[in-house]
Amino acid sequence: MDKLKNMQVFCRIVELGTFAAVAREIGVSAMMISKYMRSLENSLGISLINRNTRQLYVTDLGQAYYRECKQILEDVNNLESSISQEGTLVKGVLKINTPIDFGGIYMLPVINTYQQQYPDVKVLMALDNASVNLRSAQFDIAIVVTDKLDQGVVARKIAQTSLCTYASPAYLQEYGTPKQVDDLVEHKCLHYLNTPHADAWVFMQGEDRIEIRPKWTFASNNGGALCQAASLGMGIVRSPALSVRRYVQSGELVEILEDYKLPSLSVYATYLQRNYYPAKISTFIDCIVDYFAE
Repeated sequence: MDKLKNMQVFCRIVELGTFAAVAREIGVSAMMISKYMRSLENSLGISLINRNTRQLYVTDLGQAYYRECKQILEDVNNLESSISQEGTLVKGVLKINTPIDFGGIYMLPVINTYQQQYPDVKVLMALDNASVNLRSAQFDIAIVVTDKLDQGVVARKIAQTSLCTYASPAYLQEYGTPKQVDDLVEHKCLHYLNTPHADAWVFMQGEDRIEIRPKWTFASNNGGALCQAASLGMGIVRSPALSVRRYVQSGELVEILEDYKLPSLSVYATYLQRNYYPAKISTFIDCIVDYFAE
């Protein structure tokens, strides 16, 4: 039987004076209380309590054991209370992994807002476009931008963005504006390397799937570099709308081929499955969800 439970029962027997009183208090039979005591005495190899039909006596060893048990049980209660309070405090180091472009553009404002609210949390942010193993890399949260989550991942959706095609006004003025996707084969295109078959661009027009392989003049594994290159007139880029928002707002990039749909992408905060989530994780995810809800 559970040693801690046995100790708790023994202490209450000493304090209440009878097995029956303890049985009523914890909602079990007097026979079960006897089992608790028998288990405890057998494990110790000594007699803690002597009793007859009318009276119960605590032995000298029982009195000494009672005093030690009370201290141990008090220490356990204090430890549990301390740990419980610690778990609800928002503090410590929060380790986040995020794609380079998303982290540089969007995560810093979120982190700034978060740390104003929770100044006792230090944030370590790693920028990396490669997929990350949360367990081996020891990150608390990984931000992923994808159209399909891996199986078994615990995730909370924080935003959704469309994948669109963009070019600078200067480029379009010099080379013309593509009217249909087939026109792209005559244009300079900018390729993102961190996708399978990066040289194949897929579009949807109604139910029709159109795949083309445009000529590329510049390629990178950094979406921010591609957007910057497009804004300089170096070519046409496909990018999540979130990544080019500031370029579109400033007029440096304009969307083209709007009638041709591309896959939408979702942004997720992913984290390890566990029975209990530290407050620093749950509060940060709430913060980033609120940020994008605005």
